[in-house]
Amino acid sequence: MKVLSKLIEYSFAHGVHPRENKEATVSLPIQRMPFVNEYVMPLNQQLGAQCKPVVEPGERIVRGQLIAEPGAFISTNLHSPATGWVRAIDNRRYPGGVFARSIVIEADPYDSQQQPNAARDWRHLTPEQFVAEIQLAGIVGMGGAAFPAHAKYSIPEGQRIDHILVNGAECEPFLTNDHRMMVERPDALLLGIDILLHNLGAKSATIGVETNKPDAIDILRGHIRPDQPIKVAPLRVKYPQGAEKMLIKSIFDKEVPAGGLPRDLGMVVNNVGSVLAIADWFQYGMPLIERVVTVSGDGVRQPSNLLVPIGTPLREVLKFCDGLKDDVFQVVMGGPMMGTSVASLDVPVLKGTSGILAFRQPQSQRTREYACIRCGRCLEACPYFLNPSRLAKMARSRLYEEMQQYSVMDCVECGSCTYSCPSNIPIVQLIRTAKSQIRQSAGKVA
Repeated sequence: MKVLSKLIEYSFAHGVHPRENKEATVSLPIQRMPFVNEYVMPLNQQLGAQCKPVVEPGERIVRGQLIAEPGAFISTNLHSPATGWVRAIDNRRYPGGVFARSIVIEADPYDSQQQPNAARDWRHLTPEQFVAEIQLAGIVGMGGAAFPAHAKYSIPEGQRIDHILVNGAECEPFLTNDHRMMVERPDALLLGIDILLHNLGAKSATIGVETNKPDAIDILRGHIRPDQPIKVAPLRVKYPQGAEKMLIKSIFDKEVPAGGLPRDLGMVVNNVGSVLAIADWFQYGMPLIERVVTVSGDGVRQPSNLLVPIGTPLREVLKFCDGLKDDVFQVVMGGPMMGTSVASLDVPVLKGTSGILAFRQPQSQRTREYACIRCGRCLEACPYFLNPSRLAKMARSRLYEEMQQYSVMDCVECGSCTYSCPSNIPIVQLIRTAKSQIRQSAGKVA
């Protein structure tokens, strides 16, 4: 198996090869971060409708208690990360330089903060009951998008799921949280896959792992039982190997139809963290109240992989890592390719926060923008075979309707185009703004 993992590498066309920069944390075991005094729980941290609070200021709450319920089907439950009191429900800082309505929790310093420990049945559920369980647990996609997982598992009539695909690529530079979870919790990951196989009626599962994680590949293969229809697929190290459409193309050589979903091909794609959250819910009754976060970058004094309660302010996480160096230029939530710069360290860790990165200088050495030289590098980089330079030019001219004719909505905003551009044109930022305008216009028409 070890020989095969070196010879067979699944991949896709195009993409880029940014420096990995994982060496600072790749071998560091996950540490549990101590509880802090205050937690901030934004009501809109998942994709979809904002949650609705079910608690009041001054109310006593316990760890894992429901504090907000879904505002619509595409929404999810929110649970308290700590035992304590609801201090306030008001606007607090949120990524992107905005404020969001949030439940502010004051932790009880004298409470032991024990986690829930009551197993839940997963073998005798109807499809509807399974979807309800996942929504009750507050589980979302934990690779960054934070799409409510229960919606992904709500399979329309006439469709069926034949295959479960687990995304262990972790292709973003610096991030190692998925890697450490695969190495440290293989049995829990395989339990989560068993739960999905059983309840979605799928026949088999594949875990896609980039070959820069040979220990994870070997450990997972060593823990898969002969009776489990699960295999590990080694992936070539390339960005954005972890994009779900690229993962499907790499392993199965199939393409998700334009405007379609993996379930149109009979598949469901899940992040490693999401599958582990499913295992924790059914094994212990623990909802999604904490997640593993990589803290790294040359501006961090002590890089770490931490198990952090959701709602912990970035300031507290960085303080636990001995703080920032004096000349930090930028702090990013997520990875350097698709993450978001933060203007304040009061922003909290969200369900979709995979990393906290601090840099002492811009990640791009080219700070001045030049005119497009039509070199074609962005076309060679785009894994979706779009024309990023043309889309960027159209975005600047606000030709939003015309952009749709060039499949702009198929762009996943991976940033490969911007990374490869020698003129330092903010291509992905221009496309992202245009897509937002197109969605707003569509909403007004509807």
